[in-house]
Amino acid sequence: MSDNLEDFQNPLQSLLKLLADGNIPHVLIGGLAVSQLSRPRLTADIDVLTYLDDDSVIPKLIESALSVGFSLRIREAEAFARRNRVLLLIHDQTKIPVDLSLGLLPFEREVIERSSRIAAGHLQLPLPSVEDLIILKAVAHRAVDLLDITSLVEAHPRLDRKRIDQFVGEFAEALEMPEILEDVQAILDNAAS
Repeated sequence: MSDNLEDFQNPLQSLLKLLADGNIPHVLIGGLAVSQLSRPRLTADIDVLTYLDDDSVIPKLIESALSVGFSLRIREAEAFARRNRVLLLIHDQTKIPVDLSLGLLPFEREVIERSSRIAAGHLQLPLPSVEDLIILKAVAHRAVDLLDITSLVEAHPRLDRKRIDQFVGEFAEALEMPEILEDVQAILDNAAS
């Protein structure tokens, strides 16, 4: 695990070039995004959200990834990606795992469209808005995600609470998990007091 972006430079550079060359919309999410938008934290992988509304692109994406130094982490990776909307890769040289989420929802497209690029070393990292990263973290809803939300809220006290409440509420209702919204609102309320 690392909190040092330098450890991720090589696989990130290859991955971001691969997606740009393939004209696949994308944004960095996960621990690396949290580290760039709030405070550094340990992470062992690279998480990227893409927007891929045409599954026929998946074989070409796999072929391109294999040609630039990535391998598949599981057998039947294409079938898994189609079924679970995530392509599991590993960078051959560094052995850093990559989770390439294959977004399909209008919200996921919007997250990418609302993203911005920041300079980090010699890379230009596509990062989501803080609000959108909080929403994504809320839906994932693991203990580490709630800690990440707390870190993001502490680093950015002036958030678009309406956007967060709206989308987290919609996902909580769709997933029949009201605790998603309750937990995020508790974090936001605690930060405001």
